Amino acid sequence: MMQVVDQYGRTFKTLRVSLLSACNLGCVYCTETDDLGIENKQQKATALSTQDLTNIIQQLHQVLDLEVIRLTGGEPLLSPHLIPIIKEVKRLGISKIKLTTNGFLLERLAQPLRDAGMQSINVSLDSVDEDVFFLMSRRNNVKRILSGIDAALDAGLDVKLNAVLMKGINEQQIIPLLDYAFERKITIRFLEVMRMGHLHDKSEKYLVRRDEVLHTIAKHHDFVPLIRSASSTANYWKTGSGNIFGIIANESAPFCHDCNRLRLDSQGNIYGCLSSDHPINIKNLSEEDLHKKLMEALSHKQSVKFTGSNLSMLNIGG
Repeated sequence: MMQVVDQYGRTFKTLRVSLLSACNLGCVYCTETDDLGIENKQQKATALSTQDLTNIIQQLHQVLDLEVIRLTGGEPLLSPHLIPIIKEVKRLGISKIKLTTNGFLLERLAQPLRDAGMQSINVSLDSVDEDVFFLMSRRNNVKRILSGIDAALDAGLDVKLNAVLMKGINEQQIIPLLDYAFERKITIRFLEVMRMGHLHDKSEKYLVRRDEVLHTIAKHHDFVPLIRSASSTANYWKTGSGNIFGIIANESAPFCHDCNRLRLDSQGNIYGCLSSDHPINIKNLSEEDLHKKLMEALSHKQSVKFTGSNLSMLNIGG
């Protein structure tokens, strides 16, 4: 079997699968619009069936020997195909099945997810304050997400929190979010805002840098850095009380040099890097042609620093 590897020794081991382009929140770092609940007609009409999607995942697994599948959206909990896809991926023998969600529907779906074979979820939570949550998400009822997190923990899911920080909107939430996570022994990661979609040319305006986050936390906690795992998006620190937090610092501490992520959207297109908004369709390919397409996707990866693109995170997931 031909290897998929570039001059830097990078390959694909984590596949992020976007199940749909609809979402029930309207987060300001993801989109400028507020009407996100329905996929457009073309996207819905051309979206892969559960069987076609799992066939592509199986073909990619045969070539890449994938280690991690992460299901994303839009919002993956809106997908009627979610539970069947989890079961099919589990059947393929891929060792780790994970999911990224905004948590709005998590309270009723946590146990079904666990029963289907889901192991780990990342919940996006940009504020524990209702007013600030609305400023970030254009929606009310953050308590619904908090109830979903409790349900996920009760179901035995491994839960991490992701908080995108935006200057002038929610940077004052760093300590409240940290306290919330630490009280529940949950790892939280703070994310620098990304140069994606409508923020491609203006993300600097909202950027809260890694050093600023650490400075804020240092006023409340002592902490030491942990050794970064290969291909990890985050660097982690451990507090004196044993709690762990991370920072995904796309700008301050790029991680392009050993990135192993490949993205698959609901139309059957792959993306080797979010810095490339050129979809590569891989439907109905031979193994030889698939190898060529994977090498093309791999060539799109940045070597030093993430540059971003006009690609909407709504269509390709976080």
